Amino acid sequence: MIKFTFYLFALILIFAASRVITVRNPIHAALFLVLAFFSSAAIWLLLHAEFLAIVLILVYVGAVMVLFLFVLMMLDINVAPLREGFVRYLPVAAFVGVLILVEMILVLVGWHQAPPPEVAAALPNTKALGLVLYTDYVYPFEIAAAILLVAMIAAIALTMRPHTRAKYQKPEEQVRVRREDRVRLVKMPSESKE
Repeated sequence: MIKFTFYLFALILIFAASRVITVRNPIHAALFLVLAFFSSAAIWLLLHAEFLAIVLILVYVGAVMVLFLFVLMMLDINVAPLREGFVRYLPVAAFVGVLILVEMILVLVGWHQAPPPEVAAALPNTKALGLVLYTDYVYPFEIAAAILLVAMIAAIALTMRPHTRAKYQKPEEQVRVRREDRVRLVKMPSESKE
């Protein structure tokens, strides 16, 4: 049962990851990315790496996907045709939702049947991860952090486009104004009432 569950989650993960890069609709890609994250978390739960699974769900599904959707909204992609019919997207959303539900049920069934690995029996899961991450893999960890920082700066730079209709005040020009630049005195003959 454990091998079947693992291979099922692996197949779902490969399918979802391939759909993330092949689907044309960015919203569908985000939904398939959520499915890929859930499949990875389910595989980690089967391996008794609960901390990694929970962090994947909380950080990536909870925060990174919100960031992705925020960037999709800020890029001003023409999604008017996508909003026309909610019913059109219901099959994709239902498919992803049912797959996530089936994965969660299979993890709960398979998690109690799989014995924990003997290697991690001496240390708690989080402590063993921290020891390995900050000793053996400290440089790849720092490189990954730098890549994520660059990606965050790129996402901000993509949303900071100059607006053509926006009008801005320029205080340095307002301070340098002279009366002669703004006011012109015109001499006009006065009219006489006769």
